[in-house]
Amino acid sequence: MNDRTHLWNELAAQLAIDSIRSTTAAGSGHPTSSMSAAHLVAVLFADHLRTDLSDPRSPANDRFVLSKGHAAPVLYAALKAIGAVDDSMMLSLRKFGSPIQGHPAPVPELPWVEAATGSLGQGPAIGLGMALAMRLDESPARVWVLVGDSETAEGSVWEALEAASHHEVANLTCVIDLNRLGQRGPTMHGWDADVFVARAQAFGWNALSIDGHDVASIDDAYRAAVEDDRPTMIVARTEKGHGVSEIADQDGWHGKALPPEMAELAVEELGGIRSITITPPKP
Repeated sequence: MNDRTHLWNELAAQLAIDSIRSTTAAGSGHPTSSMSAAHLVAVLFADHLRTDLSDPRSPANDRFVLSKGHAAPVLYAALKAIGAVDDSMMLSLRKFGSPIQGHPAPVPELPWVEAATGSLGQGPAIGLGMALAMRLDESPARVWVLVGDSETAEGSVWEALEAASHHEVANLTCVIDLNRLGQRGPTMHGWDADVFVARAQAFGWNALSIDGHDVASIDDAYRAAVEDDRPTMIVARTEKGHGVSEIADQDGWHGKALPPEMAELAVEELGGIRSITITPPKP
């Protein structure tokens, strides 16, 4: 295991732990949906999302759209890792008056949040609009959209894919967090990544299928997306609640914070609280 792989895995564990900590402190939220995306977000923020932290509104910055907005805790955990928020602010999740809301919102205190995504199925279209604007501005920036598998039941997702292909938007990458479980149980296609790969290819996209907890595969897929001259769909097979045996791939844990004693055991199973900080790549 090289140093970068070790960092990505440790950072992913930190993001999962902080998602548990913040939702348990709030008494509500979506820890398991955040945990399934932890490795995907860790590799992206550490090595691929080019951002000038001193100028979050710079047109040269890449943009990250969390289409599955209920997984906001993993986004806030990533913002903590890059130094955009501190631990106490992260732990104010869902508290009255806190900018750390249950779903992301681009409030003044959080200029790194690009879009409000409480309504599912909107992220790909939002990302497409950003990517087209970047092209008009002749900017080399890219847009990365993290999509939940359940929200792919929304027709707006596929309308955005068709439009992106028509406009030949190469600077747009959508990552599907294929964790198999939705709010009410198993999703329509479960872990059948081939369904999503075939659909994306039918719309003219570059499409890849990976293990969403294998950080080396994630890194390879992100690099391949940048190098391709088409929009890219990465279908990442993941596990809801990954890393904690009692809740991993277990139905009935959607949108439920872990009770304090259970959260303590979960944090211990994930290796304990970490204080990793990272500096994203520069634009």
